[in-house]
Amino acid sequence: MTPSSDRRIRSIVIVGGGSAGWMTAAALANTLKQDCEIKLVESELIGTVGVGEATIPPIRTFNEMLGIDEREFVAKTKGSFKLGIEFVNWGRQGNRYFHPFGPHGRAFDIVGLHHFWLKAREAGDTTSFDDFSMAWSLAQRGRFTRPSPDPRQVMSTFDYAYHFDAGLYARLLRDYAEARGVKRHEGKVVSVRQHGETGFVEGVTLESGLELTGDLFIDCSGFRGLLIGEALKVGYQDWTHWLPCDRAVAMPCAKVGDMLPYTRSTACEAGWQWRIPLQHRTGNGYVYCSKFISDEDAEASLRANLDGEALAGPNKLRFTTGRRDKFWDKNVVAIGLSSGFLEPLESTSIHLIQAGISKLLALFPQRDFDPLIVDEYNHIASTEFERIRDFLVLHYKLTTRDDSPLWRYCASMDIPDTLKLKIDHFRRYGRHIARDMDLFGQPSWLAVHIGQGNIPQDVDPVFDFRGIDGRDYLGKLKAAMVASAEQVSSHQAFVNTHCAAEGAIA
Repeated sequence: MTPSSDRRIRSIVIVGGGSAGWMTAAALANTLKQDCEIKLVESELIGTVGVGEATIPPIRTFNEMLGIDEREFVAKTKGSFKLGIEFVNWGRQGNRYFHPFGPHGRAFDIVGLHHFWLKAREAGDTTSFDDFSMAWSLAQRGRFTRPSPDPRQVMSTFDYAYHFDAGLYARLLRDYAEARGVKRHEGKVVSVRQHGETGFVEGVTLESGLELTGDLFIDCSGFRGLLIGEALKVGYQDWTHWLPCDRAVAMPCAKVGDMLPYTRSTACEAGWQWRIPLQHRTGNGYVYCSKFISDEDAEASLRANLDGEALAGPNKLRFTTGRRDKFWDKNVVAIGLSSGFLEPLESTSIHLIQAGISKLLALFPQRDFDPLIVDEYNHIASTEFERIRDFLVLHYKLTTRDDSPLWRYCASMDIPDTLKLKIDHFRRYGRHIARDMDLFGQPSWLAVHIGQGNIPQDVDPVFDFRGIDGRDYLGKLKAAMVASAEQVSSHQAFVNTHCAAEGAIA
């Protein structure tokens, strides 16, 4: 390769720190091991959102890619383990269900297990669908262990993720990235220089007067969208007509009792409250719609529902649910909140950072920024956002609550055609219709459909040709899960033994 034909990216500038900036920096430093300068600029005076403390299982793949030891990671982030999410009062007041990581049982026939459960229910069996989830068998008992590697064992039928302090995770990744050559610059960006003809970003200038130049720029500046929005003027699609919550107030409280190995989401009058157990505290927040409750009343509601003493004042956020028209424009890629925002109902915020990084590495450009690559990145990213959006809207749409204006609005609102198709197929035949790049698979959709009362009118027509009575299998499956769960130690004991944080509350 001659010097004139060398189109390699030689310099990358990441604008913004936090989880998005340092996850990006760590992944790039791990992958681009030579001949590429990576710079990150952040200001200690600009706070990060820092409430994304719950994750989904793919985060494990990200950490493994970086070679981060799980025990060290959980200890340093004062984290805990997560088997899924318990939803309270979503379908109706007093209703609870569990969205597990992993399937409900194991398929034993060509027809899915839930069809056998539906037939047993039709015959009078009152066993909850949750009872066929190994994750829930453990979670409801406050127990945790890693899954068995033996696929013949019922203990292999669950997965897990983490709860952690997002600020501590960013600190861990900063140390990782800087040890691999990433150079951090402290300061606020005061101006952006663009090429006069192409509009490509050429440099960002800090308050100190230092200009950072680069070939590729990553916008991790949060809701502001300093590069993608302010400089390049990429538009934003507003989805609040489908996801009406537009504000959140977060507040940590003292840890009370042993940590539960799951997140809890409780539907409230004008939104929902999260509860996330960490080793040293419990994370709490109220995501709400400002049309239906004042900021003061939302904060008061959150305070009234804390487990223990508040450990800090409220962190208040305003947001517009939606996404950028383009995630990659010219030589700027938006990752994290600068690319869009989907409320943290299913813990997807950190995953969307990870997904953006993965796509960037899979479609890494040269300095000519071939539109073929850019267009493919934008197609995948927009589709991912829309599929996750539909899954979140499902929770709101499948409510029968009519006790407050928010829930009456959600029950009657129009929804995307892509979601309506899925609801209709499941309501009629209990079938899950998959689409390209669905992050959440059939087990997740089953949990929410059934948990919130979208019970199919009929089973798969193939069922009646099978001639199988699955009630005996279901009974044995439930018994095996209970017996296995009873053999496992508590989540708190597992953390204390394997990954306790220094100074954490046991």
